[in-house]
Amino acid sequence: MELTSSTEPGILIVTVQEQRIDAQLALAFKDRMRELTEGGSDPVLLDLNHVVFIDSSGLGAIVAAMKILGPDRRLILAGLTPAVDKVFRLTRMDSVFGVYPTVEAALAKMA
Repeated sequence: MELTSSTEPGILIVTVQEQRIDAQLALAFKDRMRELTEGGSDPVLLDLNHVVFIDSSGLGAIVAAMKILGPDRRLILAGLTPAVDKVFRLTRMDSVFGVYPTVEAALAKMA
């Protein structure tokens, strides 16, 4: 599972470089998110602009990543493609996460 990270003042940006987050990749996603976010205190912005498919295991992995961060850190989502956005809306998970159309929009809102 390829995830890359960068930082902006007060926020860690993690970009998923895969087209899918599904049952096959869910465990690797959780492990990699743990590695990238461990020991930090800043909110995490998860950039999903490359992801075109997510299944229930992938959704569960994103929820698990949120729980890994703990109660004092937020996980914010940005760049959801139409199919991924639909999954979040159908499951009402869009009400659990802050969801923004682009990374830039999320950063502007958080500034």
